[in-house]
Amino acid sequence: MNEKIEVKVVSVNISEKKGTVKKAVDSIQMNSEGIIGDAHAGDWHRQISLLGIESVHEWEKLAGRKIEFGEFAENITTDGLKLYHTSPGDEFINDNIVLEVTQIGKKCHGDDCAIYREVGNCVMPKQGIFCRVLKAGQLKAGDTLVYNPKVHKALVITLSDRASKGVYEDKSGKRVEAMLEEFYCNTHKHFEIERKVIPDSEEELNSLLEYAINSEYDLIITTGGTGIGKRDITVDVVKEKLEKEIPGIMEMIRVKYGSEKPNALLSRGVAGLSQNTLIYTLPGSVKAVNEYMNEILKTLNHLYLMMMGIDAH
Repeated sequence: MNEKIEVKVVSVNISEKKGTVKKAVDSIQMNSEGIIGDAHAGDWHRQISLLGIESVHEWEKLAGRKIEFGEFAENITTDGLKLYHTSPGDEFINDNIVLEVTQIGKKCHGDDCAIYREVGNCVMPKQGIFCRVLKAGQLKAGDTLVYNPKVHKALVITLSDRASKGVYEDKSGKRVEAMLEEFYCNTHKHFEIERKVIPDSEEELNSLLEYAINSEYDLIITTGGTGIGKRDITVDVVKEKLEKEIPGIMEMIRVKYGSEKPNALLSRGVAGLSQNTLIYTLPGSVKAVNEYMNEILKTLNHLYLMMMGIDAH
């Protein structure tokens, strides 16, 4: 699901004060903190704002007048892509610069914002995006940027002696895969999902984990082997790989569902980070997968931002 799209730069715009319209200029020069001379430059994740001409045209119809480049305080006006369908981690690149998407939209300040007062509304909170500079350089109207989406790589591992032998179908792993696919699609992320079914084997699980971590997969989700049976080895193997545990999410899930069904409290599932890979260990039933995934997916976007070093609180 990876695609590269060329995006034309229609205008480049700057302002010396925040919350004001920007003025089109011939070119902009970037450094590691954003655009030199622009009020939004700094050591943070919203260094540069982008808005598609597609969005500007929509709002021109609503406003009943022509809207000048920079009126919505965008630094770069583009043509060729609905920018709000991008996702943090995606990039815009050419030979001179690399910009990384860090945020889609923002909070609207209403009457406290000069743009809102002058234009009567603002499209940036809904359809603008923000980037930070990964490679500094010069940009001007007429230049082309290539949209290079980040591909989120996920591995789903089902541990089951019987499912691995074909005694019964792996429904739990398929359910994890389906819920992940829906999440990635709804959040406009590009993705690749692999699904493996293996026996309750420490050696095979360890091998798959090593492969995925070293291959810089973003996410590993296991299902099965979280109990206390002799063959339930998943949690023990995964724990050895974790450098930073995230205990709260699994504790909350156990308490939430265990308050009604005490058996849910018996899962030993863990979550955490190994290098740059998030790992979750889920129980083996489809019902438990639904419960766990419903809660995990609520926090996944925020975790991805944390891993990018973005404070999105």
